Amino acid sequence: MLQVERAERAATVNPRIAPWALWSGFARSAERFAGRPAVIVEGRTLSYEELGDLARRIAATIQAHPQFSQVPITGLFAYRSPTAFAGVLGALLAGNGYVALNRTFPIERTEVMFARSECRSIVVDSGCLPQFATLLDRSEHPLLVILPDLADVSELRDRWPSHLFVAAGELASPAEWKEPVPNPDAIAYLLFTSGSTGTPKAVMVAHRNLAPFFDYMVNRYGMNEHDRVSQMFDMTFDLSVYDMFMAWERGACLCCPPQKTVINPGKFIRDMGLTVWYCVPSTIAFMKHLGVLKPRHFESVRLSFFCGEPLPVSTASAWLEAAPNTIIENLYGPTETTLTCTYYRWDPRRSPAESEMDIVPIGYPHPGMNTVVVDPNLNEVEPGEVGELLINGPQVSLGYWRDPEKTAAAFIVPPGKSEVFYRTGDRVRRPVGDGPLKYLGRTDFQIKVVGHRVELGEVEAVVRKVSGLDGAIAVGWPLTSTGATGIEMFLEGEVQDKEALRAAVAALLPEYMVPRRFHCMAQLPRNVNNKFDRKAMMKLLEEGI
Repeated sequence: MLQVERAERAATVNPRIAPWALWSGFARSAERFAGRPAVIVEGRTLSYEELGDLARRIAATIQAHPQFSQVPITGLFAYRSPTAFAGVLGALLAGNGYVALNRTFPIERTEVMFARSECRSIVVDSGCLPQFATLLDRSEHPLLVILPDLADVSELRDRWPSHLFVAAGELASPAEWKEPVPNPDAIAYLLFTSGSTGTPKAVMVAHRNLAPFFDYMVNRYGMNEHDRVSQMFDMTFDLSVYDMFMAWERGACLCCPPQKTVINPGKFIRDMGLTVWYCVPSTIAFMKHLGVLKPRHFESVRLSFFCGEPLPVSTASAWLEAAPNTIIENLYGPTETTLTCTYYRWDPRRSPAESEMDIVPIGYPHPGMNTVVVDPNLNEVEPGEVGELLINGPQVSLGYWRDPEKTAAAFIVPPGKSEVFYRTGDRVRRPVGDGPLKYLGRTDFQIKVVGHRVELGEVEAVVRKVSGLDGAIAVGWPLTSTGATGIEMFLEGEVQDKEALRAAVAALLPEYMVPRRFHCMAQLPRNVNNKFDRKAMMKLLEEGI
């Protein structure tokens, strides 16, 4: 029904727009709200008309050089800039998918991602040129390099004559853009995730995976052209897709802070008058630690989304006090299942009792999505039991780019089933009756400590409760061939008496689960997506903190 409604909406604006295409919502909004702001970035406001014109110029430039489209993927090496957002749309409007690169990554990782994507066209902003020079030096193939914010590319042409550079004034006219041939199975974006072997995996997400997601979400939340939506995520994090295209679907304004503002989100929310807020839970934990979650401080926010990490009950409660007019949704979904695939609405009266280990449930699957909770043999567990979450439905992605072996291992047909399910690697409790799914941690967060099975999430829940600190991460250390000999706890904030804290935790947990040491830090290590970085904490232990 939702797809029929989407098609009807498209037909009333422009019958040529393919309703399933990721860019279709932007195209409709550009026609309806041409003069309204589409994005605020680098202190500039671009209207839907301005952003659309630049995107079509980029798209037409790509289309004018078909010799660089053997692989229908366009690279994007741009960071929190107008070029970044126009580049995403330009790649899609050209009929390509896009793969985002990040200048804050080590150049070796960026080089691997760029080479593995096999793209022959790339959109680059001036801020990424220093790192991009290294990619050009190492590129084995001629590239189409589009530089929408650079007026003079003569030096680049002289240094790398094998590549085709297009400066701002040389972009094709918007009128030269041709709508791409419809193909719901075409890749909308490649997104690299960390691989267990150290080699990043590229998840292929098709337009047909995204269409049912946005059909459901835009109707569930009712965004409109007056909303102002946060864009906290880098484009190498798939939740950036949610922010961009949820906003653009209904003519809202996307507000992208500079990097220095990301560490002070409270000021950003108030200065921008945000009505829709989306972040990882550790961002709120840090705001709480800094003392900026004052009661009724963020009254403009009407929708709040959390995803990417477990959401502690204390974090949800603190945020609702600071943003009393908001609806809080805890969203869950691996990249392989397209953005998010389950949802849970926080209710301060009901939700604490439905939570487990102080973690808010991940809730219920989106329409059309199916979940199964299985044991190590992939057989479904009984209601109330714990197992690995498997997910099936139209949002399940195409698999891993150029990697059939990893795809076959992660996308499987369980016993007694006839359809493909994705193995999430996440441990959940199977609901009893119509209850919500409860997230209990990663399968690899269950470790053995001197022969005992330990849920690190359970240790974290007890420490959060006793210490009053939301930022609490437990790691097994030192590592052994079968697990670890003990547990170390990292805390975001100060603890006046660590021995008293340890005694309080010991009163609630068996001795083998009690952390040996508590490491207090003003801010815990975070990765580029602002999630707690467990690997960085392990490295600190290796270095002997």
